[in-house]
Amino acid sequence: MEKPADLIKDAFEQKTWNEIHTTDSWRVFKIISELVEGFEKLARIGPCVSVFGSARTHFNDKHYKLAEEIAYKLTQQGYGVITGGGPGIMEAANKGARRGNGKSVGINIDLPFEQSANPFIDADKLITFDHFFIRKVMFMKYAQGFIVLPGGFGTFDELFEAITLIQTKKIGRFPIILVGKKYWSGLLEWIKEQMLEEEKTISAEDLNLFVIVDTADEAVDSIVKFYSRYLLSPNF
Repeated sequence: MEKPADLIKDAFEQKTWNEIHTTDSWRVFKIISELVEGFEKLARIGPCVSVFGSARTHFNDKHYKLAEEIAYKLTQQGYGVITGGGPGIMEAANKGARRGNGKSVGINIDLPFEQSANPFIDADKLITFDHFFIRKVMFMKYAQGFIVLPGGFGTFDELFEAITLIQTKKIGRFPIILVGKKYWSGLLEWIKEQMLEEEKTISAEDLNLFVIVDTADEAVDSIVKFYSRYLLSPNF
C-alpha cells in the first residue's frame, strides 16, 4: 500500500509542467508531500542537534575539523546530528557523527549548483527537499539545539529564524551556540551597539537567546547543561 506522501507525489507528477507552474493550487500538493515525507522519516530519530555552517569550508580548514569534533562529542553524549546534508561544515558534522557511531541525518536541498549529499549520512536518514522553508521546518522541529559555525547567508538565515521563533515564543526555548568568537564577535558588537543601544529594536534579554564559544567541549557542554535543567521534547 502506498504511503500518503507517495500518493501525493503521484498526483503531482501526473500533471504537466505547464499545469504545475500556472496553477498554484497544484504546487500545494508538492509542498504537502515534502512535509509528510519529512515528518515520516524524522519522527523517530530521537534527540538530535543541528549543526550549521558553510558548504564551502575545505576539509583542511580548522572549522571543518572543529565541526567534526563537535559532532563526535555530541554522539558520545547520546545525541544524533542533523545537517543540511551537503559538503563543507555539513560533511564534517556528519563525518563526526559517523565516527562516533551516532545517528547521522542529512536534510538536503536540491540546488542547481554547490549542493550534493555527502557520503557520511545514514542511508535511511537522507531527505532531499525542493523548498527551503520546508527544510527549515525540519531543522526546527526535530533538533534539540543549534550549533552554528562560520557560514554564509544560508547559515545566517537559519540562525536568525531560530532566534526569532524563540524570541516571539512561537517555539520553546532551546540552546543556540555560535562557535568561533573571532568570526561572531563583530556581529555581536553590531547587535549590541546598533540594535540594542542605538535603535532599541531588541531588548537586553534577547542577547541571552544564544551563546558564543570557541571549543568543541564548550559547545557540547552548553547543550548538556541546558538539558540537565529541562526534559528533552519536540520543539513544536
